[in-house]
Formats: sequence, C-alpha cells, structure tokens
Amino acid sequence: MLSANTQKTLMRELKALQDQPPEGIRVVFNEHNLADVQAELDGPQGTPYENGLFRIRLSVGADYPTSPPKGFFATKIFHPNVSPSGEICVNVLKKDWTPETGLKHVLVVVRCLLIEPNPDSALNEEAGRLLQEDYEEFAGHARLMTSIHAQARRPGPLTTSGGNTSANNIAAGSRGSGGVGESGKQNVVGADGIGSPALKKAKSEAGSVQGGGVKAAPAASKVKKSLKRL
Repeated sequence: MLSANTQKTLMRELKALQDQPPEGIRVVFNEHNLADVQAELDGPQGTPYENGLFRIRLSVGADYPTSPPKGFFATKIFHPNVSPSGEICVNVLKKDWTPETGLKHVLVVVRCLLIEPNPDSALNEEAGRLLQEDYEEFAGHARLMTSIHAQARRPGPLTTSGGNTSANNIAAGSRGSGGVGESGKQNVVGADGIGSPALKKAKSEAGSVQGGGVKAAPAASKVKKSLKRL
C-alpha cells in the first residue's frame, strides 16, 4: 500500500506535469490508482516512430521515490531497448535512479530513446542487430510496426486487459498491494497534438541516455511487406 508520503509525492509530480508538460508527452492517470501512471508519447519527427502514439506505463512501488518505478511500453514497438513484452531498458530506471529523479525526467528520457536508441544494451536482439548492421531494414520494420500498432488514441487509462502482459501484471500487483480500483475519475494531462522536438532539445532535457546512442537516419526508401516478425 502506498504511504501518505508517497501519495503526496506522486500528486505533486503529476500536478507539475499538468502545469508544465514536456513536449510530446501526455500523462494519463487514475486518481484512485496513483501507483499505475500511464503516459502517451508522440513519435518524434525524423524517426521511424514519427506520427505514432505510444502508451507507456510506470508502475510505482511502495518505496517510491527511494526505488524507481518499473517501466513498460503498452503499445507494441520495434526498438532495441524495449523487449517484446514491453519492458524498457534504460539506466534512469536502474543504476542512475535517485530519489530526486522524478517521473518527468523518466518520461523525457524514454521519449529520447525513440530518437537515439542504444543497440549496446538491447532487450530486442533483432532490433539491436539491424540498427547496427542495416539501418534501412531496421527503420522500415519500425515504421511498419508504428503504422499498425501506434495510431489509435486511447480514451483513458488502460485496464489489466489491455496492453502488454508484463505491464498488466505489474499494474495488477500494484492494485493488490494498494487496495484501490480503477473506477475513479480519469484525467489526461499534457499538450495536445503531435510534438516535433529537435534531437538537441530532447537530449538537453533528458541528459545522458544509457550509453552511446545511434542517431536517427533518413527514412528508408522502401518498407518490407513481410509481417513475419510482427
């Protein structure tokens, strides 16, 4: 169960995100289940994820902010640092976390990963290999996945029946420990529309993303039609 101090910390952070939302990020949360923080990320322009809309989940534990939240993509995505089950690999959710890090910084760093993936710490080995060996092939497959899975805007928070299995299991566990349901008031905070941040701006907000990344290359000239890996 979330302590009173943890709940106050979350409310303060969510209020700050409402007052000053990062570009291209909207937070979706349920006032009666603060432990399950969800956000929509606009796919950055000039990347294979351009014009996509990606839902992620940050599951906050009882010891937050001493320990980091667990992060998952609920929207399917072809990315080196996101596992097939949606788990996100980024240092800010692991060794670089401090109690002062906060949700805003996590969200900005995760969106920065869409601009500059890091194949050296890949959870999706195929995506990491293609990014290093054949960017055109990687970008084509990432665009295809984006066009199929990242187009529809969801009206409110996901339930345990939607999104990736790992994310749903974490959210269900948070509700079990917190004793709160999903029937409460739903809120969406953040800027409307598709954001168009430059890489320089995203990196200046995010700081150092895990390891050395690979810059996004121009769009591939042809997208393969095979759906074998979807």
